[in-house]
Amino acid sequence: MTRKDMQPEGLTEEAEGRSAGAAAVVVGGGLAGVTAALALADAGLRVTLLEGRPRLGGLAFSFQRGALTVDNGQHVYLRCCTAYRWFLDRIDGAHLAPVQERLDVPVLDADRNRLGRLRRTALPVPLHLAASLATYPHLSVAERAKVGRAALALKGLDPADPVLDGQNFGSWLARNGQSARAIEALWDLVGVATLNACAGDASLGLAAMVFKTGLLSEPGAADIGWARVPLGDLHDTLARKALDAAGVRTELKARVTSISRTDNGGWRVEVPGETIEAETVVLAVPQHETHDLLPDGALDRPDRLLDIDTAPILNIHVVYDRKVLKRPFFAAIGTPVQWVFDRTEASGLTEGQYLALSQSNARDEIDAPVAALRERYLPELERLLPAAHGAEVRDFFVTRERTATFAPTPGVGRLRPGARTKARGLYLAGAWTATGWPATMEGAVRSGISAAEAALSALDRPRDHLFAFEEAAA
Repeated sequence: MTRKDMQPEGLTEEAEGRSAGAAAVVVGGGLAGVTAALALADAGLRVTLLEGRPRLGGLAFSFQRGALTVDNGQHVYLRCCTAYRWFLDRIDGAHLAPVQERLDVPVLDADRNRLGRLRRTALPVPLHLAASLATYPHLSVAERAKVGRAALALKGLDPADPVLDGQNFGSWLARNGQSARAIEALWDLVGVATLNACAGDASLGLAAMVFKTGLLSEPGAADIGWARVPLGDLHDTLARKALDAAGVRTELKARVTSISRTDNGGWRVEVPGETIEAETVVLAVPQHETHDLLPDGALDRPDRLLDIDTAPILNIHVVYDRKVLKRPFFAAIGTPVQWVFDRTEASGLTEGQYLALSQSNARDEIDAPVAALRERYLPELERLLPAAHGAEVRDFFVTRERTATFAPTPGVGRLRPGARTKARGLYLAGAWTATGWPATMEGAVRSGISAAEAALSALDRPRDHLFAFEEAAA
């Protein structure tokens, strides 16, 4: 059988002729892998990007359901997510995922039938949230005062302190006077969506990082951005266009089966039907897959990767025959519903309204039958949205990401490896690596930049084109 006969679907004849001379191979076409590939290519390396799926984008992608273009889940970012914003600029997609002018989150209390808002002003931190907190109707006056004191205490914590990583956020909140109501109506409202865990199950170090960076660093840090187009338009279509323009060879449906040393000290990357040799390899795949591909000796304790647990996200999609929500999104308390987004325009729907519910920390419901979820959530939407009463549900379906993120449990920080391994020329990327961030699009992009920086440093290649985290924080 010839090499051409053995090629899997997705490997092109033209690519076959270029593969042997590839200087770098990136394994994985999610945000971390795409970022690393672009950064290496921008430094003049010849890069091959291998992705086992038939698309790029990792766990932030789109698919077709009839005429509807559906995101697998609702993804947002904040103004403080400077690396992801750099990524959007790099793929020429920033205009398709704009950020709010100012933070404004409508919060509906289903039990009390009340609307509150978390909004900021242009005043310096922490005064930028003072007016919003002082009038937040979901907390008592005493609870609001205690939230302010806890926020000041949180501002004094160092998220990088390993002692904090071993503690849970819920216990810290309780020690700092936070009631169960305050945790539900404020701390978990933000924390569950960003950490994918409730306060009692989350590392204090990661929680401190989220709240200090998002709410206590700059007045506009928590302003929310989200894609006004399908995620696939950004993370697949525009990413592929940027990779092509950078000269990256991108191969889809090309799952790597092994990585090993060559006789000359380089790397041999095997995919069905082809062997690619390279000086540099970046593994940008989930931690369990990374563990299976790691050559012996690359990490001191590779089995620790298997101890990094995962956490699910459930996404519920509802198409109504009419408009039932006037706002672009809202958050909810006093109900199983967490965050609801209007995806009508982005999906291409021309009649009615399409709402996407993002349900983080969904361990109890991730495997629930669709019929049971429909029976639970449609009445809840009617409680929250009076216009939904009497509206016809034209479609109801769910998407399940059982391993959506790494679980941000206390102690996870000591398990997350950095970009460098003990094997020369082999680097790691992924939101689960030691970025200091939880599992977000921002963390994924930062990991890709870190892996590229480590590789280029070892090769003595220019790195001044790379996004500088320190500059972004200044």
